[in-house]
Amino acid sequence: MAHSLSKRFKANDGIKSGMPTGAQPAQAAIKALRQFKAPKFNQTVNVVFSLGIDPKQADQLIRGSVALPHGIGKSSRVIVFCQSDKVAAVKSAGAIEAGAEDLVAKIEGGWTDFDVAIASPDMMRVVSKLGKVLGPKGLMPSPKAGTVTPDVVNAAKEYTAGRQEYRNDDGGNVHGVIGKLSFSDEQLTDNLNMFIATITKARPSSAKGQYVRKCVVAGCMTPGVQVAVAGN
Repeated sequence: MAHSLSKRFKANDGIKSGMPTGAQPAQAAIKALRQFKAPKFNQTVNVVFSLGIDPKQADQLIRGSVALPHGIGKSSRVIVFCQSDKVAAVKSAGAIEAGAEDLVAKIEGGWTDFDVAIASPDMMRVVSKLGKVLGPKGLMPSPKAGTVTPDVVNAAKEYTAGRQEYRNDDGGNVHGVIGKLSFSDEQLTDNLNMFIATITKARPSSAKGQYVRKCVVAGCMTPGVQVAVAGN
């Protein structure tokens, strides 16, 4: 296995050395990914932004969510904190579990087998007691991420279908997924452009100088290709 990986990595290094240098337009960057030798499974395609922000400044933190036009090729396990009259509707929209105090008790008992937690605003007084459990896992509902909303039914539908939350890390980087390599070039390009537009729009007013310092797309087992981002 190690020998096989070494051969592929060496081949990909050779392919990359023959590519044009510098940042490429989104469509060209996606096409470049196709040139790399890939493993036999359907790779996830990731995007990483290196941003000119100061993560230590609260007014420069980047956090939100994005629903890409072609999804990301996987669904998320969603739970919803809501009143009893919404439980049936949010489950029909794709939530795997829904409720109020009963759902809180289940999580307090150790259950965290989900990817996204959504809450209606009136439920936050109930959900707040889970801060020590959900906070460190990045699962606490947040208005900035769109996971605290009066429209829990639509939120459950969107997050189940692949709406994803993004936030900067301590180095000022934002990581996201734009789909699978089985997607068409057009689908991946549309998704990439939507993610770029979303991050560009999220620029804090207090951020100075170049905002998007670097944008790179890569399969989970391919080298990265730098993407040109205009107007930053």
